[in-house]
Amino acid sequence: MLGALRGEPRHTVRMAAGVVVLIAAVAAGCWALVTLDEATPEVFAAVAVMGGAAITLGFGLAPVVTGSPDPLDPRRFGVVGIAPRPLAAVLVLAGMVSVPVWAVLALAVTTAVVWGSLGVPVWAGLVSVLLIVLTSVLLARVAMAVTAMFLRERRSRELSSVLAVGVLVVVVPVVVFLASLEWQGSVPAQLMAAVRVLSLTPFGAAWALPGAILTGQSVALTAAVSVATPLTLGAAWLALVTRVLSTTERPVSVKERGGLGWFNVAPGTPTGAVAARSLVYWLRDPRHIVNVVVIPVAAAILIVPLLLAGVPAHLVAIVPVPIIALFLGWLPHNDLAYDSTAVWMHIASGLHGVADRVGRLVPVVLLGVPLLAIGIPVAVSLHGRWMVLPAMVGVCASLFLCGLGLSSIASVVGPYPVSRPGDSPFQQPQRTGASGALSQSFVMLGTIVLSAPVLWWAWHALGGDLDAAEHALWGGLGIGVVVLAVGIAIGGGVFRRRGSRIMEFAEAS
Repeated sequence: MLGALRGEPRHTVRMAAGVVVLIAAVAAGCWALVTLDEATPEVFAAVAVMGGAAITLGFGLAPVVTGSPDPLDPRRFGVVGIAPRPLAAVLVLAGMVSVPVWAVLALAVTTAVVWGSLGVPVWAGLVSVLLIVLTSVLLARVAMAVTAMFLRERRSRELSSVLAVGVLVVVVPVVVFLASLEWQGSVPAQLMAAVRVLSLTPFGAAWALPGAILTGQSVALTAAVSVATPLTLGAAWLALVTRVLSTTERPVSVKERGGLGWFNVAPGTPTGAVAARSLVYWLRDPRHIVNVVVIPVAAAILIVPLLLAGVPAHLVAIVPVPIIALFLGWLPHNDLAYDSTAVWMHIASGLHGVADRVGRLVPVVLLGVPLLAIGIPVAVSLHGRWMVLPAMVGVCASLFLCGLGLSSIASVVGPYPVSRPGDSPFQQPQRTGASGALSQSFVMLGTIVLSAPVLWWAWHALGGDLDAAEHALWGGLGIGVVVLAVGIAIGGGVFRRRGSRIMEFAEAS
């Protein structure tokens, strides 16, 4: 613990500040729990289970996202000659001596005290605290071991960024959902359903055990899950320690750990190579960056005329997100032209057309999925009726996936000149034909036409038709996936057959 504070002054200050923030957060959490000592068991169970499950899940996600080195890595003790079983037990005990574990211990004890004031037996609270701490420590041990074994060689800033965005995709919709609920002195039915599900998961069972004993609901199942979780994690931890101590790892050269960026993260396949190359361009080329920035601006501009035309605000709130989904799917319709003459690498290497088509879509997918995952619940929350959420998901999925599928065809069938690498993104070359307009119209109008059934169902869902909302969800997902798969297959075949013409276009444009 003291070693974590050693090093450069900047590192010491950063670690010390993190500890102070964690202590402040734990103190605020404990105080918030104490203020609920007069709440109903249902309200306190909702807070304890939702918050506790998130904390326990954090012990499993933190090692993967941060990639911090484990000072208690079993491989460090391989030269000592300790047997796997005692080493695993000692490392678990040593893992309890850490600030995060003490933080969860303080929250668990506070939760048990409040449960006691609500009528839960003392022994139930103590058992819950023990199970919570064991589950958190073992989950962290297993996550760190797995991270060290499988992700350490490919750990990079890019991978950490992707994982952090993945966590954000999960956290933001949940926060928006909770903030939009109307409590009115009781727990909303939607939240109680989520609490019941979490109570039977490995992350929330230990936190829900006192409440289950108090109310008598699903006591046996909750207790079984809460006890089986640390036992299973303990067995997994012992197996990982045994494997680490009995396996000689392949040495990793310095070159393999070099600064390859996205190429170090992507799989070593043709699709992965194209995806890594596309990610580099999308994140550094001003032409791509400008196209991405324009999309939310264009969607926001549409709000003003709708409001001036008298469209109700709750309907206007859900318009921008489908527009963003439409433009995101339309975005790669001319991605091949942005390669300029560098496209010769794809053609000369005999790259399979499907690998080229799929790899080029990866940057748009990594951009679009988090943006839509965050934007959809925010829009539905502003709309005020969560029953339209399935319809919104279906509409956005159909527009996004259908656009990607049609773009996979348009970019190889009708590419048109764009500004050359290094030129201003606002400098457009002169075009002698109408191929650009045809390509853009084909993707935009084709996406709307293919998504028309989903839009129709979504319109009825806005009127209160629950069946239409469900039809929009599954119909949008189904239509989108089919169009995407067909578009990639057709685009891949055309890419192989039109290789020479694509090269001629790259040389002439």
